Amino acid sequence: MLKIPAGSCDCHMHIYDDRYPVDPRWTVPPPPGPTSAYKEVQRELGLERVVVVQPNAYGFDNRCTVDAIADLGPQARGIAIIASNILDSDLLRLHAAGIRGARCYVLPNPFVQWDDIPKIAGRVAELGWHVQVQADGRDLPKYEALLRELPTDVVIDHNGKFLEPVPPEHPGFQALLRLLDTGRAWVKLSAPYETSKTGAPRFDDVSVLARALAKHNPERCVWASNWPHPGQKVVPSNANMLDLLLDWAPDEAVRKRILVDNPARLYGF
Repeated sequence: MLKIPAGSCDCHMHIYDDRYPVDPRWTVPPPPGPTSAYKEVQRELGLERVVVVQPNAYGFDNRCTVDAIADLGPQARGIAIIASNILDSDLLRLHAAGIRGARCYVLPNPFVQWDDIPKIAGRVAELGWHVQVQADGRDLPKYEALLRELPTDVVIDHNGKFLEPVPPEHPGFQALLRLLDTGRAWVKLSAPYETSKTGAPRFDDVSVLARALAKHNPERCVWASNWPHPGQKVVPSNANMLDLLLDWAPDEAVRKRILVDNPARLYGF
């Protein structure tokens, strides 16, 4: 298993706890994922920092994520799902709890739409938050201008999450590279199993994109486990997800940037 440097961060994982009600609009049963189980993952991989991402299962009710941040301690931050009309007092409460970004999931069954993203960004910009976008990367050319004009940084999930893997020359991937080059966008090297057609252990069709991202602009890449791997019938090995970085970013100094330095800047560790 890859031996990672001190201060390494998992920039995208979820906590699920049956003490919190599932939003009725979300139809996928959540997997088990308590903080106690994630702490074992941290110990196994040697991770010191973590970003808890609000699961779609809980919609706009961010209590599970906020409570998880408190449980995981001062080396934890979070990403919330918020509505564009959220009260200022609620935003400040989330910020005090460690939230540093707003999740905008615009794949099927979303809680926000593309048109909501500029409104949400406008609400969180003064707090120094970013917007975290999970979309089909093939749509990025259509929305590139919208993302460029936001008053916040933008974080793109899961290697761009091309629902049909594409070659690096694809217009959607080229749009992602251009966004990174603005200096106000980031991408997570994570969860190749969600879109790969070639599959484990190397996920070659997605790995070619991850390698290209890390080579093109390593200062704008972060890594994530996506634990507990929601929606996967065959749960991937957490150690294997981390070891993919040996292929995606072969240079040790680049891996330190991806695991430690970039998350510290992005999430305020």
